[in-house]
Amino acid sequence: MKPITYITRDIERALGMDPSAEYHIVANKSPYSESIKQKFTEFVTLIDAPAKPMGTGDLINHFSQNKKPDADHSSLLVFKNTARIEPIAVTGGWHIINPKASLSETIENKISQIEWLGDLGKKYLAKHNIVVAKNLAWTKSPFILQWAHGHTGGGTVLISSEEQLKIIKSKFPERMTRRTEFVRGPSFTVNVVAAANKILIGNISYQITGTLPFTDNIFATVGNDWGLTHSILNEQEIEYIHEMAHNIGKKMNIAGWRGLFGIDVIRDDEHNVINLIEINARQPASTTFESFLQRENRSRGVKGITTFEAHIKALQGDNINEDIILVNDGAQILQRITRDVQMISPEKIKELQSAGHTTVPYINMMPNEDLLRIQNQQGFMETHGRFNARGKKILEIITGVKAEVDEHTIPELKNTLEV
Repeated sequence: MKPITYITRDIERALGMDPSAEYHIVANKSPYSESIKQKFTEFVTLIDAPAKPMGTGDLINHFSQNKKPDADHSSLLVFKNTARIEPIAVTGGWHIINPKASLSETIENKISQIEWLGDLGKKYLAKHNIVVAKNLAWTKSPFILQWAHGHTGGGTVLISSEEQLKIIKSKFPERMTRRTEFVRGPSFTVNVVAAANKILIGNISYQITGTLPFTDNIFATVGNDWGLTHSILNEQEIEYIHEMAHNIGKKMNIAGWRGLFGIDVIRDDEHNVINLIEINARQPASTTFESFLQRENRSRGVKGITTFEAHIKALQGDNINEDIILVNDGAQILQRITRDVQMISPEKIKELQSAGHTTVPYINMMPNEDLLRIQNQQGFMETHGRFNARGKKILEIITGVKAEVDEHTIPELKNTLEV
């Protein structure tokens, strides 16, 4: 492995592998990042921002002013490359190894993505069309409206009434939108690595989405459960998702993509078909914990490579001859900043840890940003939309209210998003 410096706002994003002489991490200073630095003193640099945590671009700029990269230590890795980060990295003397920001934009943009996908979009996406907002028509059935940009559910609106549609049309009449048929069913995510010689498909996880009290946003992902996948999906459905991931990965590879990306899919329970929801042209947030679970399995004798290790190899142009390590259990859930939850008390964090969970706190401050990640090597879900006893206990600790009902609370179908 050639030396890499990973610069990131939240250190958790970079912990897919341990810091080392060949893998240096630069992040904001926080109690959690300081605990990591204590374990890997020489290989972690923390920056103490005076007012609020620095974004990736500012961290790169700040770090570069104090330590100029040399020829052997100039490879820079970020969570997601952007048009703002790219020139900052170049000015600082770095060689950014992530795929080009322009390619990421083309693939992730909900409008340009349709043309880029071509026949794959026709095959895998739910029924959709691109239309100027003022020309949207209400057909008496709920539908999904998406703007060009958005992440973690932002930029996605469930249109459930004609009155709601009229408001959007009046506010943004000329904005291009993607209108998609509304689909009901469980959603899943899979992390994929495009390497020079092959497409490596990670482990499919059930996606915990839009769940109170973890988010106010009905489309925001708040967790993954790797233990539930085979209980909900049959082998033919799993094979179909693998085929979808491989075909999209092959197209991205041909376009010049290397390294990680993720796809989210949903099973349409009415029509018994699996549809592509979106492509995340970056390192997915679930990568770190998936790679941790894989390292744990490897310690028990399972052969192969972790998803994050494959990411690094692919970005450095190496061929990969190993298989991705299989994972069949484990879960994480994320408390986001919501109207009702802006902090988690130290007492609740200790209670979560006493219940056997690993906790990862964040220092974010904006609505819907990460607040506390809760992880376990065993699952949280009994079935789609229903927590098991372990998951219910987390609910009780977070809310302070005993979980009396079998199912978690899901918001009614209404628009709770900023437009």
